[in-house]
Amino acid sequence: MMFKKISLAFVSLLALAMVLAGCGSLGGGADADPEEISMLTGGTGGTYYPLGGEIATIMSDNTEKTVSAQASGASVENMQTLQDGEADLAFTQTDIASYAVDGKLMFEDSATDNVQAIGTLYPETIQIVVLKDSDIESVEDLKGKRVSIGDVGSGTAENAKQILEIHGLTLDDIKVENLAFDESTELMQDGDIDAAFITSGAPTGAVEGLSAQKPVRIVPVAADKAKELSDKYPFYAEDTIPAGTYGLEEDVETVAVLAMLVARADLSEDAVYNLTKAFFDNVDGVKHAKGKLISPEKALDGVGIDLHPGAEKYFKEEGLK
Repeated sequence: MMFKKISLAFVSLLALAMVLAGCGSLGGGADADPEEISMLTGGTGGTYYPLGGEIATIMSDNTEKTVSAQASGASVENMQTLQDGEADLAFTQTDIASYAVDGKLMFEDSATDNVQAIGTLYPETIQIVVLKDSDIESVEDLKGKRVSIGDVGSGTAENAKQILEIHGLTLDDIKVENLAFDESTELMQDGDIDAAFITSGAPTGAVEGLSAQKPVRIVPVAADKAKELSDKYPFYAEDTIPAGTYGLEEDVETVAVLAMLVARADLSEDAVYNLTKAFFDNVDGVKHAKGKLISPEKALDGVGIDLHPGAEKYFKEEGLK
């Protein structure tokens, strides 16, 4: 009888230990330091997935961790998955990260408190596209025009509202169309809309397709308005669309949200420091076209949420604020 009691107690303790070990493997706790790191990216046809694969390889080669990139539904889904402790690192956009942390818009019922920033990567440019012969020269000229602001509930739609706001306009001042990028450019080509907001890395395929049929322009966001915008919404950064893009005759000043790498807040400081250092010290190993836009010097632009202490340690050591 005594042996049975001891055996049952041992089995119970063993089962408890296995449960606790399982919880640790999900990354729970205030100082999680898993050997295998999962990185959420985006769809296989986008930029996040191939770029994430390269970043994961660089991190694996320069730390004792094994980092694996995984396809996902991108920014919004990634923030929720990190919040749930089901992954370690992720790509997201700076504006989506801010909405998640602040519990706004699509995160109104699910605010995030377990995600912090590692650093921004490259701009997702806000492009206000019009045909070259359009009479729309400024954001203010959009008043009364038929304008696509992106899909309902999209980040692009929020970008449009915020940019209009800084210029003294609201959605009531324009004739709103909620269209995907391809639909926007198709209707513009047919003369059915006057302008379209498109938030995407430039050049964007839909806009390139339109420019191959009809000459286009990008409506600028002036520097003073860009500063006013970033002062109110710190996830924005100034950006420039270079001459030659879409056949543009000169550079166009605008703004961008940024693609950003984030981490679970409960990953240990040492783990995130080592991963951050491994990537940014070896960023020249990125062969993807976006790699030339990534640098530690730009990685704090437009972050908009708290840095993870491990990332903060790295940037302080590099003399960056």
